[in-house]
Amino acid sequence: MHSNPNVSSCPAFLPGTAQRSWAALDRSTESADATFDPDSIGMLPAPVIRWLRHTIAPGTPLSAGVQVSMHGEIRIKKWLPFTAQQIVSPTGYIWAAEAGRFPMNFRGYDRYSDDTGHMSWKLFGRIPLVNATGADIDRSAAGRLASEVIGLTPAGALSPDVTWAAIDDHHAMATIIIDEQSHQVTIDVDDDGKLRSASLPRWAKPDKEPFQLHTFGVICDGEFSTGGYTLSRHFSAGWWPGTPKWEQGEFFRATLDEARFF
Repeated sequence: MHSNPNVSSCPAFLPGTAQRSWAALDRSTESADATFDPDSIGMLPAPVIRWLRHTIAPGTPLSAGVQVSMHGEIRIKKWLPFTAQQIVSPTGYIWAAEAGRFPMNFRGYDRYSDDTGHMSWKLFGRIPLVNATGADIDRSAAGRLASEVIGLTPAGALSPDVTWAAIDDHHAMATIIIDEQSHQVTIDVDDDGKLRSASLPRWAKPDKEPFQLHTFGVICDGEFSTGGYTLSRHFSAGWWPGTPKWEQGEFFRATLDEARFF
């Protein structure tokens, strides 16, 4: 089942290697007989049950892949507008965006696939600014994928690679295995089943110190439904949510425009 076929395909500005990675991720994750049965998840923690029953309509094919289009603003020293396409599957993601305004326009992508991460950004789409790879980038990108699996593909919460533990009536923690790495994503769900936030310890150096684990969080607001799924419409993302450092750690604000599950 595909929803919103008008969501753009692979962005044309991506280099050939990234386009091939995109094509490899854009493969059906559906099983012919796997549909959502709200009565089958009673063994999960209460917040997870409430969230999944709210966000997946009964009988919806369980799709662990999604492509979304979005717009918003990203902080690169100052807040700049952006538009982006993103694809997410159980094995990786690519976030491809154009950001800024004349005379400072940036184009590039963040990627995790084939067990590796890569950040590639260019000024005017031509002058290299960022070309980051290596073990630290791999680990950080894998953490981002863990958060995307929960935030953008609710059916991913039912993957055999995800185990859940109850915290309280509004919080539960998912342990997600990505390429033999374990990531713990905590979700906050309101009484109606809406996802309020997700957070996890993620490998990074947002404060310019050496790489280490920092709390990364996504705050959710608003909703829209498509293809049998209900997703959060608005996101704010950054480091150290719920602390005084959030003001300096927040770097991403986005609105989802369309989604296609596959």
